[in-house]
This record gives sequence, structure tokens and C-alpha cells, in this order.
Amino acid sequence: MLLDARGQGCPKPVMMADEALSRMKEGVVEVLVDNEDSALNVAGYAAQNGMFAETFRESGNWKVKISKGYGCDASAVCPRQSLSGAGSMRSAESEMKKRLLLIIGTDALGKEEDLGKILMKGFLETMKVYKQLPHTLFFLNAGVKLTTVNAETVGILKEIEGMGTEIYSCGTCLKHYNLESDIKVGKRGVTNQVVEGLQDFDKVVWV
Repeated sequence: MLLDARGQGCPKPVMMADEALSRMKEGVVEVLVDNEDSALNVAGYAAQNGMFAETFRESGNWKVKISKGYGCDASAVCPRQSLSGAGSMRSAESEMKKRLLLIIGTDALGKEEDLGKILMKGFLETMKVYKQLPHTLFFLNAGVKLTTVNAETVGILKEIEGMGTEIYSCGTCLKHYNLESDIKVGKRGVTNQVVEGLQDFDKVVWV
């Protein structure tokens, strides 16, 4: 079955795949999308639900082939490793350390922008100095400016990353601000990482 989800915004491609797959006990569904973020979300959905997915680039589009009811092909790349930024498979030991997911959705703390940017820098510096670090930092909305065009916070975040924190920036947000080629620390992330984090982490904090 081929689903044409081109032109559909997130999370519509995932919803289309879920609807089709829920009607079958086993089989294959191919989802055609026109951007990498949608492909990552669909592949992530498949992995989260125990299904095998392969992602292909075709003539400017992406196709995600999802197999339900079949084992993972040992000769193929597992879904979470098929595209950069999709996240890596970690050992059971590292998964147990998922205590805190910190989501930052702004580049300034509070309503006063100039003061807020100073406070945000101070917040990150304090977190680094006191070594009170989350397992994962996920930046979305204007927060992606902290990993791209803000040289001061990029430097701090590189140190935090070096201390073991995983850092991701929302791909859709990077595209919105035309910052896709400016990411300087961490990796490109996808929205399903936030949704999965609500279950995978002991605590999720939004700033």
C-alpha cells in the first residue's frame, strides 16, 4: 500500500501511516513524503511501535517503507540509524540513566528580551558549573537560535555536550528560521523525540 503524504504537515503523515497499519495484521505500507523531518517522524513512529522501517530518497522526495508483522532484516539498517538526527540505539544501561529531558522553547527567559537573553546564558552556565545536567536537551521554537546563531550559548552548549548531555534541535524549527545549515552543536532532532520522552524519561521539564 502506498500513501501519498506529500504536502501534509506534521503529524499528518504519521497519522496516515497509523490508520493504514491499524487495519492490517501484517503487511507493508509505504509512505511518500516531501521533506526529511516527516520521513524521520514516520520512521520513528515505526520503531516506537516495534515495526521495521527503511527510508529511501527518491527524486527529491522520501519514501518510508514500514513492515508490520515481519522480523527486522539483519542485512538492513535499523530504523533509528537510517537517517542522521533520528537518534541512536543505546544500550540498556544508558537507557536506565534517562532521568531528565529538558526542553527549551525560547532563546530568552522572561518577557524582556535583552534581559532574558542574559538570563538564558546565565542559566546554561550555572547548569554547567554545578554539573546539574539533563540526559537530553531538546531545543525548539526560538530556542534553536541557541544552538546556531548565538555564539556565546553555542560555546557553553559544546561544553555541556562534552560532559555527556545529548543535544537536539527541532528540524522543523530550524527550517522555519532558515537555520538548517547553521547548527553548530548537537544534532537535528524530530518531534517524536519529545513525545517519546514523556514516557522514556523519569522527568520532563519545559523552559
